[in-house]
Amino acid sequence: QVQLVESGGGLVQPGESLRLSCAASGFNFNLYPMTWYRQAAGKERELVATITGSGNSTTYFGSAKGRFEISRDNAQKMIYLQMNSLTPEDTAVYFCRVRWRGDAYWGQGTQVTVSS
Repeated sequence: QVQLVESGGGLVQPGESLRLSCAASGFNFNLYPMTWYRQAAGKERELVATITGSGNSTTYFGSAKGRFEISRDNAQKMIYLQMNSLTPEDTAVYFCRVRWRGDAYWGQGTQVTVSS
């Protein structure tokens, strides 16, 4: 079955960087776009970035533009989110998601906390 497992979250100080990973299994990974979302406490889940199956095209949303970079390794069935110049507003649980055969599948999320 489809499984997504995020990792790499943690506590960092403002201005620092963090790289999140998402390991995928259970589907033809290279055929599907992958997306990072995040959800801060008390807020709606929001789009962060998406990448096509080939990895040739990426899209960023909101404050992720210019600071974050999404990438993927199809051989390893992994996606990544490199986050730079982090601010306290980036504090959230970060999720990866795939839409496979019409259904959305989510990982369990990884907590990112940006605080001095």
